[in-house]
Amino acid sequence: MDVMTSRPPGPRRTALSALRPPASTGRLHDARTATSVGRWLGVAFAVCFATGLVSHYLQHPPDWLANHLPARPAWGYRLTQGLHVSTGLAAIVLLLVKLWTVYPRLFVWPPVRSARHALERLSVAVLVASTVFQVLTGLLNIVEWYPWPFSFVPVHFAVAWVAAGSILLHLAVKAPEITAHWGRRSEGTLALPAEDARDRRSLLLGTGAAVGVVTLTTVGQSFTPLKAFDLLAPRHPDDGPQGLPVNRTAAAAGVSVPSLRTWRLEVAGPRPYTLTLDDLWAMPRTSARLPIACVEGWSVEAHWGGVRVRDLMARAGGRPGRDAVRVTSLEVSGAYRVMEMGAEYAEDPLTLLALALNGQPLALDHGYPARIIAPNRPGVLQTKWVHRLEVL
Repeated sequence: MDVMTSRPPGPRRTALSALRPPASTGRLHDARTATSVGRWLGVAFAVCFATGLVSHYLQHPPDWLANHLPARPAWGYRLTQGLHVSTGLAAIVLLLVKLWTVYPRLFVWPPVRSARHALERLSVAVLVASTVFQVLTGLLNIVEWYPWPFSFVPVHFAVAWVAAGSILLHLAVKAPEITAHWGRRSEGTLALPAEDARDRRSLLLGTGAAVGVVTLTTVGQSFTPLKAFDLLAPRHPDDGPQGLPVNRTAAAAGVSVPSLRTWRLEVAGPRPYTLTLDDLWAMPRTSARLPIACVEGWSVEAHWGGVRVRDLMARAGGRPGRDAVRVTSLEVSGAYRVMEMGAEYAEDPLTLLALALNGQPLALDHGYPARIIAPNRPGVLQTKWVHRLEVL
C-alpha cells in the first residue's frame, strides 16, 4: 500500500487559506472579556460625561455662573469638545463589542431569580438603553441629522445623567464579579478555560485596532496635524470659504446681501450709539489667532481681525469686568439668534467683533459684516451677522 494513501483525508491547504485569520474557538461571552472591554468603555464614557458637562455649561450657564466662566485658555473648548466627540466615536466600537460579550446573559431564564438579580436586570436595561441612545444621538448630531421630535441638547444632557447613574449602579451590583475577573491572575479569571486566553487577547487587540482606526480617521477634524487622515469625519478643517468650514450658511439663516445695504451696528447701554461698517473699520482694530470649535467636534485655528468688544461696551457706558453683553444676530430664526456673553468673556482683550478672517473681509457665510469671536467659546455662541450689542 502506498504510504501517502494510508493517511486519513484532511482539509486541503492552499496559500490563500494560510492568509486567513484564525477562527475563534473560545467561549468569549464571559466575565473576564466583559470586564476587560468594560474598563475601556468606562474610561470613554467618563471622558464623554465630563467634557459633555463642560460643553453644556459653557453653552447654557446658570445665572450664578454666567459672569464667571473662564475665557482662558483660549484653546480650552477646542480640546474638551474634541475629546468629547473623539471618545464618543470610540465608545461606539467599544459598546458594540461589550454588548456582544454579554448578550447571551440578557436572555437568561427565568428572567428574575432574586431581589439582587432583579436589581441587576433593571440596571442593565437602563444602562443599555441610555448608552445606546447617547452614542446614537451623538453620532447623528455630529452629522447634523435630527430625525426625532425633541430638542437634542436638553434631552442628550438629561440622558447623560441617567447613563452615568446606571453605570454607577451597575458597577455596584456587579462589583464582586468585576473584582473576581479584573486581572489575569484574579480568582475568576483563573477558573475560566485556559485555552480561551489566546482568543480573548485576539479579540481585545482587534477591538483596540478598530478604535484606533476610527480615531485616526476622525480626530483630524479637530487635531489638524492629522487632517490628512480625516476620512470618516463629517467635516474637513480646510473645507469652506476662506479656509474655514461653515455649519449654518447665510441662506439658511435668511441673510442676503440686499438685506445688508442699510446695515448698522446698534450698541445699547447708558450711552447708546450706532455705527456703520465704515465707522467700524475706522476704529482702532486688533487681531488674534483663535480657534473656532463647534459642538460637532470640528475646530480650526484662524486669524481674526476686528474691534474689541470691551471697547465698544466702554463707549456705551459699560463697566469693565462687571457687565455682560447681549448679542443679537440678523438671523431670521434659530436657537442661538440671541446670545449672552458673561463679563469674563466681554472683558477679555481677545474677544472681538470680527470684521476680517485670514486677512480678508468676512465672507457672507462667515458672518459678514460682523461676527463675534471669543476665546474658549463654543462655536454656536460665536454669533454671526451681528447687528446689536446690549450692555447688561
